[in-house]
Order: sequence, then structure tokens, then C-alpha cells
Amino acid sequence: MGRTREFDTEAALGRAMTLFWSRGYEATSMRDLTRHLGIGQGSLYAAFGDKDGLYRAALDHYRATLAADALRDLRQEGDARSAIRSMMIGRIRIATSADGRGCLAVNAACERLPHDAGTRTVVREMQEASREALADVLRAARQRGEIAERHDPDALAGFLVTFLNGLLVAAKVSPDADALEPLVDVALTALD
Repeated sequence: MGRTREFDTEAALGRAMTLFWSRGYEATSMRDLTRHLGIGQGSLYAAFGDKDGLYRAALDHYRATLAADALRDLRQEGDARSAIRSMMIGRIRIATSADGRGCLAVNAACERLPHDAGTRTVVREMQEASREALADVLRAARQRGEIAERHDPDALAGFLVTFLNGLLVAAKVSPDADALEPLVDVALTALD
């Protein structure tokens, strides 16, 4: 009979997510993880397989919590411009916090995609969910007359996701929300 898991998996994933987010995959050792999570290496391997498995689980945790919250808030706002602006400003503030840790998904794309197909899949799914959510908001906005009929909601959503990714990389380089936030208003002129 196997031993029962003696730690809270969700709490461990939250702590692992925070550590990977602040340090990156390569700079985070198994020793760092076991210390930060407060669990033994055997328990970590039993629960997540290996460091790659824990990293992808931490990305999934990020997707299910922070990324999902941003998309839910996007869909609950009133007009499209305000909703998109609010979502992007929120992402900037998160990315510039903690000395510019950036966005975990964008960090993963920059650090791991050439080496890890599993991470590529998780990041691609997050990007696609963002693009679809934005396209839905933009379609509804076009029907309400908030944006011109000539706009393609899918192309605009793709542009906005690409812009946001670049903005989140910039947040790591120069973690100054006050300097980055006006750029959102420039990007939103694409809706004119």
C-alpha cells in the first residue's frame, strides 16, 4: 500500500509557481524547490514526476488562477475599450511588481520553448484562450457599434495579444508601470 501524500498539492503549486516566476526555470534548482515548498525530494517526484513536470503544473496553476481571473474580468467589464484597457493595465501592474518578474507565461515562452514541447503546449493554450476571449469581446463591441464594422475581431485580438506579450517583456526589462501604461492607450487606437 502506497503512502498518502502529506502536503497540500495546491499550496505547493502556488509556492512553486511563485518561485519559478521570480527566478525562472533554469535558476531554480531541485534543492530550491524542496526548501521553498517544504517537502522532500521523493514527495516532489511522486507528485509531479520531475522538475519539468512541476514547472508545467505550476504553469497550469497560473493559467487556472491569475490568467483565468484576467479573462473572466475581461468578459465582465462594460464597453470593450475599458475592458481591454483594464485587463492590460492589470497585467502590467502584476508584471512590474516584485522587481519586474514579468508574466510567468511570457517568461516561459522566452526561456523554455526551444527546449520543452510540453511548456510550448501550455503557453500556446494560454495565448489562444486570451486571443479567443479578446475576439469575443471585440465581436460583441462591433455588434454594439463600439468599434467600426470594418475591423476583424480575430485580427485585432491577435494584434492585442502580440502587443501585450511585448509589453510584458518590456515590463521585465524596465519594471515601471507608469511608463508602460500609456502604451496601452496607443495600442487601443487600433480600435478606432
